[in-house]
Amino acid sequence: MRIFSWVTKDTNIDFMKFRKAAYVLSIAMVVLSVACIMIKGFNYGIDFSGGILIELKSENKIDMEQVRKQLAEVALDEVNLQSIGDSGTEMMIRAQTKSQDEKEQMKAVNAIKQILGDKYEYRRIELVGPQVGGELKKAGIIASLIAVLAITLYIWFRFEWQFALGAMIGLMHDLITTVGLLSLFDFDISLTTVAAVLTLAGYSVNDTVVNYDRIRENLRKYKKMPQYELLNKSINDIFSRTILTGLTTLLASLALFVFGGDTLRSFSFTIVWGVIVGTYSSIYVSSTMLNLFNLRANQGVEKAINPFGNVD
Repeated sequence: MRIFSWVTKDTNIDFMKFRKAAYVLSIAMVVLSVACIMIKGFNYGIDFSGGILIELKSENKIDMEQVRKQLAEVALDEVNLQSIGDSGTEMMIRAQTKSQDEKEQMKAVNAIKQILGDKYEYRRIELVGPQVGGELKKAGIIASLIAVLAITLYIWFRFEWQFALGAMIGLMHDLITTVGLLSLFDFDISLTTVAAVLTLAGYSVNDTVVNYDRIRENLRKYKKMPQYELLNKSINDIFSRTILTGLTTLLASLALFVFGGDTLRSFSFTIVWGVIVGTYSSIYVSSTMLNLFNLRANQGVEKAINPFGNVD
């Protein structure tokens, strides 16, 4: 209860004091994420890599080595077996046929079913060709880039270029660290993961816009207050709202991560991390870096804080 009472009351934290340490931390996370992506790459799901995916369940614990030996009889290019859950009774088979033709893929699925027999319950079977997988991968990248560009243009139009730059850097920070962790922990990269990344982008920018709106309001209200103090005050003004919103979203995301099963594991992990890093970056990337600029310079405060007309 003390924690919640502390969060809900007015805070007076010197966030700006730790901005340089936060810059170092953020740069380190981005560099390590990029290094991980370049070294390890991604574990592309069936949506992007192409091939066949079979999810099955047995009443008894599955002997993975025995299944691997059985599948050696099927003409497959690559086979990857993955246990699902903790019971050991569920398994996912990812495989690529030599020709990647739909008829060949269906033939391989039937051969796998015949070899494994009827002691398994086949819960999911997916077939994806390499051309379709490549197109989906391209579409996912384009969708993410368009989202970042559209958000940046909106912030620029709604506020000013300094705000747009801060929002873009914060958003790129969140996306790069997220995909870096997905690479590090070998989570599947699928269309569901892309949807989670775009959801993360929306959540992160929502927090940033709330911060920016309070900063703009305080720029208009406290015209003589030093910029360092003004940014601190603005962050503190909405800090309780930021934390409470983040906590409620985080609790729902954690429940999905714990109980959602392996099928939703990469999606829920992306949302969980997105809430954490989005809350952090809205304060220590997008907002604190505004102190690098003179927000009252050039054409004055009025234009800097209101692109639609004169200040009331």
